[in-house]
Amino acid sequence: MAVTASSFGTTWCLRRAAQAFAISHSHILRNNVKLSLQRNFCSHLLSVSTSLASGVSQTVQALKGEVDLLLKGVGERSVTKEVKHILEMARRASLKREILHTDFLTPPVLKESMQVLEKLADVKAIAQGGYPQAERCRISVGHPEELTSDPDIISALSITGNFQFEPCSHGDFLGSILGTGIVREKLGDIILQGEQGAQIIVVPELVEFLMSTLVKVRNVPVSCTKIPLISLDYEPPRTKSFKTIEASLRVDALASAGFKVSRSKLVDMISNGDVRINWIPVTTKGTTLKSGDIVSISGKGRLKIGEINSTKKGKFAVELIRYL
Repeated sequence: MAVTASSFGTTWCLRRAAQAFAISHSHILRNNVKLSLQRNFCSHLLSVSTSLASGVSQTVQALKGEVDLLLKGVGERSVTKEVKHILEMARRASLKREILHTDFLTPPVLKESMQVLEKLADVKAIAQGGYPQAERCRISVGHPEELTSDPDIISALSITGNFQFEPCSHGDFLGSILGTGIVREKLGDIILQGEQGAQIIVVPELVEFLMSTLVKVRNVPVSCTKIPLISLDYEPPRTKSFKTIEASLRVDALASAGFKVSRSKLVDMISNGDVRINWIPVTTKGTTLKSGDIVSISGKGRLKIGEINSTKKGKFAVELIRYL
């Protein structure tokens, strides 16, 4: 846009200069000479304008090609769209020497974005989620000379109450928080604390709002207090690992074995939108899984695909890691 505006301004100034030149020398030049001179100037200006426009077009095409190359390999369309937006934000931050921040990102968007941003020499990116194992994080981007330390872009709250006789799940806390009117993108991880309640990560600007608004989780009265990030009480999730032999690596086969449900029931869950692969809803039972994939089912938890080996009979020996 700036280049286009500049070329327009240059064209206007040259055109006015041509007119002024012709008027100031009218006592010397005859009418046909003036017309010839103006035609020559206009022809030259048209050539310059066309050249500049061509340059702008080539620049836009080059930038588009670079973005397309960087995004190559990002599979899911919705993830690609978000990563592209973050890439554009990073470029803008670097050029203007600003530091810009995303909202909390889902794990697949976070992973793909950091991989793309690492390829840019003039951009630095920092991901923060409150603790090392955080799934949902915010990314700060800027020029390396500007982004020299971790920005203060996340805060923690402790939600306490008597949950001894009415235990609440992750979904209960999430539903109550979103019920205050905030959107999911402003909220990071929720760390359950058993009978004591939970700890949550939020954007700093919502701390006061939640402290005054969130008064109940399900039927349990609660109070919210701000706590330092160092006070987050996080324990690595407990897991159980086992192996299965399957004829294929399809999601219906591996998830059926991992969650101990029949294939027909799992297919129904897929149809209902209850099954996700790497936090993205899966739409077909024939989707193939690979090592490192996370399969989650609403109300049943998560399953990680571990090491995969082929057997002598042409089947697959798959390690399944179930989150307890």
